[in-house]
Amino acid sequence: MLRITDARTGVPVDAVPARGPTRVEAHPSRFDATGLRVLLVADLLVRALDLGGVPVWAVLTGDRDQEDLRAGATALGIRPFEDGHALGVALQGARVIQVTAEDGTTAADGVRVAVAPVDAAVPVEPAADTDPAAWRLALLARGRTEPVRLDAAALDEARRTLARWRRAVAGWASRPSRPVPDEVRGRLRDAWEDDLDVPAVVRALEEVAAHPDLADGARFETYAYADRLLGLDLTRDLGSTA
Repeated sequence: MLRITDARTGVPVDAVPARGPTRVEAHPSRFDATGLRVLLVADLLVRALDLGGVPVWAVLTGDRDQEDLRAGATALGIRPFEDGHALGVALQGARVIQVTAEDGTTAADGVRVAVAPVDAAVPVEPAADTDPAAWRLALLARGRTEPVRLDAAALDEARRTLARWRRAVAGWASRPSRPVPDEVRGRLRDAWEDDLDVPAVVRALEEVAAHPDLADGARFETYAYADRLLGLDLTRDLGSTA
């Protein structure tokens, strides 16, 4: 079960209510790299809850820079948010999780998930010739409570990692399929259900790639499964002969 640390108390709480859905509210204060990271963390929460079979309702709050924030979210492969103005009456029994920057403000109720700032040395919007997944991976490289430096070097490293993973996945896809090993599946879920520990997910994937006893088909299925959370389009190059 997904547990997330409430920034108000510092105590991990269940992200899933006793009954009813979970409502994830994204509260970016403005359109900047930190605002996009807030949206990305909210997207990860939604994906993790979906993987656990939990009904989830994702909304975007606020009045500032809404068009730019939605466009930036789309560019980063973030699933669409509903309009926060249409919240209406809270869903009966819903768990409310409010995702905000460390210096952001939210309503008094609900669980508050704080996201550390991004020090961006590159334009906020990815260039037309830039793979948006590289931005996504660069922002996921550290846990959400750690500040991120987003610069040309970080993006280059993310691009290299994506290229390496996609080449490997495309190669593994040509081998007979094998299921994700139970131990590996459990490790991945334990990582992301422990306060969205995405760096631990990445470490697990690197170990799967290097494990000498895993079949290539199992490696492929593992990466495809983890990508349902990461959203990095790791199967993009399937069938490529490059």
